[in-house]
Amino acid sequence: MRKLPLAPLALAAALFLSGCSLIPTYERPAAPVPTTFPGDPAQPAGPAAAALPWQQFFTDPRLAGLIETALANNRDLRVAAQNVEVARAQFGVQRAALFPSVGLSADGSRSSPNPARVYNPNAGSVAQSFSVDLGITAWEIDFFGRLASLRESALAQYLATEESQRAAQTSLIAAVANGWLTLLADEELLAITRQTLATREDTLKLTQLRFDNGVSSEIDLQLANSLAESARATYAQQLRLRRQDENALALLLGAPVPGSALAGIEGGLARVQPMPDVPAGLPSDLLAERPDIRAAEQQLIAANANIGAARAAFFPRVSLTSSIGTASSEFSNLFHSGTKAWAFAPAVSLPIFDAGRNQANLDAARAQREIAVAQYEQSIQSAFREVADALAGRETLGEQARALQATAEAENRRFQLSDLRYRNGVASSLDLLDAQRSLFAAQQQAVQVRLLQLQNQVLLYKALGGGWKSTATAASPAGQSPA
Repeated sequence: MRKLPLAPLALAAALFLSGCSLIPTYERPAAPVPTTFPGDPAQPAGPAAAALPWQQFFTDPRLAGLIETALANNRDLRVAAQNVEVARAQFGVQRAALFPSVGLSADGSRSSPNPARVYNPNAGSVAQSFSVDLGITAWEIDFFGRLASLRESALAQYLATEESQRAAQTSLIAAVANGWLTLLADEELLAITRQTLATREDTLKLTQLRFDNGVSSEIDLQLANSLAESARATYAQQLRLRRQDENALALLLGAPVPGSALAGIEGGLARVQPMPDVPAGLPSDLLAERPDIRAAEQQLIAANANIGAARAAFFPRVSLTSSIGTASSEFSNLFHSGTKAWAFAPAVSLPIFDAGRNQANLDAARAQREIAVAQYEQSIQSAFREVADALAGRETLGEQARALQATAEAENRRFQLSDLRYRNGVASSLDLLDAQRSLFAAQQQAVQVRLLQLQNQVLLYKALGGGWKSTATAASPAGQSPA
């Protein structure tokens, strides 16, 4: 019995290993944004945001605990992690197509009547055959890189999914930080409203007493009553918003908001541990530091690789089927000498006419690449705007918060003087009530702008690519950003 020839297999393996690639040469598109960010010429010293672990940026232990809870329990982040596993498995499936699949098969058959009796009357009435084979079935030898192109596309898709998971983590961390800061602002606004309501109720009682004694008019009484009821309505509204904000934070955490997260918030936003200022760098830095931009570029690389696969479809496909084993008409003689059998069956398929199917697939692949280019450029432009907006906020929100705090202090002093003059009968109730309204509005605006200032710091950190790296990943080479 002849042995299985090794020359065709060696030749096929050599051609497989040296298969050509029809993937177009990839060139990163130029960033469609200015080379520098507008304004903010002074760059604070310190590490870049992408290199700063989130534990070193959010130093408040209450907030750090919430972020840890969210990273462990948030369902959207779990979905993103499982998407990475799916993409990794799909890459493994596509990579396996480059290698032959070796399988063991065993067959047996018995049939009657026996066709051999037509030529041999001494043959039995029942025909039977048995075989055991080890072989390769329809292994496509990748001469023109079709399978290799699909593998490169699957690899880029996997890397894009991994970057998308990092982008989801940065968004989650920023959302938790903003949600916690909003809760602190809600508590501070509730405290201001309670104090304002108590003050207006005292003023209403005093005005009622003066009205009963004929000192004040009913207009003064009804105005004081209106302001007191307005404060009650505002308090109810803020209480509802505070509960809704807590529910939103609980959804991000994937668990109820612990009581320790709001411990020691009597000082409001002023008691929050400061977050460090991070340098903005250059817009070109965003290409390597923002996970969403890296994900968009990997999608572009995948679309570019699909063009190579579409081009290879125009060329012949060579497949190989081979086997070696044993065959016999008697099961008892299946493994005896003289029963060896082998088969070698290469096949070539050349597309001649397909009604334009391959050309349409190539046109679609090229169009998908143009879409990926536009999406990549759009992600850069969106990142540039986010950073520019946050830098504009850093330039102006600090001064706005300082001015509104000074305004609130001035209105508070004005209210104290107006209250003293009203109680001594020097000023009218209109002066006192106007001072109350102005003080309440100034205090609310000061808290809201202070919240915007803190949230703007979070936004800038996220926009510069910070948040996906922790102290654990920063200490290991595996936590570095892929090239």
